[in-house]
Amino acid sequence: MNDGEKVLAVTGLKRSFVQAGVTIHVLRGVDLTVGKGEIVALLGPSGSGKSTLLQAVGLLEGGFEGSIRIRGEEAAQLGTDERTRLRRDVLGFVYQFHHLLPDFTAAENVILPQLIRDAEPDAAHARAEALLGSLGLGHRLTHRPSQLSGGEQQRVAVGRALANRPALVLADEPTGNLDEATADIVFAEFLRLVREEGSAALVATHNERLAGKMDRVLRLHEGVLE
Repeated sequence: MNDGEKVLAVTGLKRSFVQAGVTIHVLRGVDLTVGKGEIVALLGPSGSGKSTLLQAVGLLEGGFEGSIRIRGEEAAQLGTDERTRLRRDVLGFVYQFHHLLPDFTAAENVILPQLIRDAEPDAAHARAEALLGSLGLGHRLTHRPSQLSGGEQQRVAVGRALANRPALVLADEPTGNLDEATADIVFAEFLRLVREEGSAALVATHNERLAGKMDRVLRLHEGVLE
């Protein structure tokens, strides 16, 4: 895979924490790539460093050693404003808990990130309707999160993550709070929509069955990819 085909290239990524005078090495030199349109599973048990790795790639916190290149741009040394710009323009996020804004409707939760990126309001509304309609929520556009089921809330979160057509979606246990039957449905919708949108995705999970539905599986064990 040449550099032009890589959405994400991570080299020598390390992260350590000091607790009670003891250094804990969470990431011990991770190398990984994700190609354009590729959906990659990051498999590992709780505590293996999956969330820490996604936080690094998502430019959500500092303190890391190594290189993180997103669409060819070295992100590890960027300032706060440039990191914010890269997150806004290139990345989408889906978390285990939906983190929807409770006072906004389903449609408004998908419209807002587009407005932050200076989209025209009418275009943002049309995009939100199209995404949520594709996710089976065309009849729930005006409902607030408290009026939606857990699976519906997570579908809205998927729509929000894809609202700005990100090059790379980062998903951290995106169906971890759902029962198995609902998780299967939501995850299938997530995979379908990511593929339709042409985004790449790095999905952290401990679920072997869900990991098997993705293009490639990486296993993280004690801070090292195996």
